[in-house]
Amino acid sequence: MELSRYPWLIELNEDLKQFITDDIIIKVITDDWEHSQYYQLREATFRDEQKILKEDRDEHDFKALGIVAIGQMFGEHDRVIGAVRIFPENKQCWWGGRLCVEPLYRHHHAIGKALINAAVSTAKNLGCQTFLATVQQQNERYFQKLCWDSVRELTVANIPHVLMQAQIKQYPLQHVIMQAYSYRELC
Repeated sequence: MELSRYPWLIELNEDLKQFITDDIIIKVITDDWEHSQYYQLREATFRDEQKILKEDRDEHDFKALGIVAIGQMFGEHDRVIGAVRIFPENKQCWWGGRLCVEPLYRHHHAIGKALINAAVSTAKNLGCQTFLATVQQQNERYFQKLCWDSVRELTVANIPHVLMQAQIKQYPLQHVIMQAYSYRELC
């Protein structure tokens, strides 16, 4: 059962957090189950929770690479708990988008950072020189802390957004990688 579709159950079962795994991997989607859960998480976030989109999928999904955070339980892949997509505009300009994290895992602040790091670093390794994203305005400062510059304000689906550009030369972000390791050591 997808807990993100049942907010009342999340509140009722706050004690479940102690059973949530800290073993998380970030990877490009390779398996059908990952792809299926990737779309389920995006729809739960952008269509059902935030009510931004009536239909989550668009023309960019045909050329996009999906990157996911997968929770592991007892060393086995358990489920997709975070997602982002990247796609090329051309060989040197790439876009990122649809960044989301399962509500039960949002307290792991390193998951979003790790997904952003993986998205920009993957595109950079594929020849990207310019990496852009439209970011909800309330997340602008979060991205700025991850070496992103604000380009201009815009509106998407009647919600304030900011067009942002990653400082691509800063990627991969070593402090994000080190934070993930130090987080694991503290647990």
